[in-house]
Amino acid sequence: MIHIRRAGALDGAAMAELLNEIIRAGGTTAITQEVKRDDLTARFDTPKSVWNLAEDETGVLLGFQYVTPLASEPGLVAEIATFARVGQTGLGIGSKLFEATKADCIAIGYDWIRANIRADNTGGLAYYQSRGFEDYGRIEGYRMDNGQVVDKVLKRYDL
Repeated sequence: MIHIRRAGALDGAAMAELLNEIIRAGGTTAITQEVKRDDLTARFDTPKSVWNLAEDETGVLLGFQYVTPLASEPGLVAEIATFARVGQTGLGIGSKLFEATKADCIAIGYDWIRANIRADNTGGLAYYQSRGFEDYGRIEGYRMDNGQVVDKVLKRYDL
């Protein structure tokens, strides 16, 4: 059973551990430097941001998803990021997270949600496509903090 709830300050360490595992595995996130608890929890209070997490029946963190406002696009736009524990994809974690995040975005009044995905992240591209996100742009030659260059696909979900 997957439970979804709003993330809080006490979840920061587990969320950082999960994200760092993904960063170390490589290939799916543009984040290249490991994060600390405070790196995440400091962003929880950003106005119009939403941080949801998924956990199993024993309270083990399975994944998390957040949206933050994106000023570089027209309208009130949320940028989304989704992270599932390595080896735990395809179990419905992302589906449950998006149901909650979408409802939160509608309640806040967002016009649409943007996903900014590495073009070589086939799992991420498939995930957002399966949620109903549509391609609307591309960033060619994005240089990550570690110097690696990747293309990025921009997808949108109209609310």
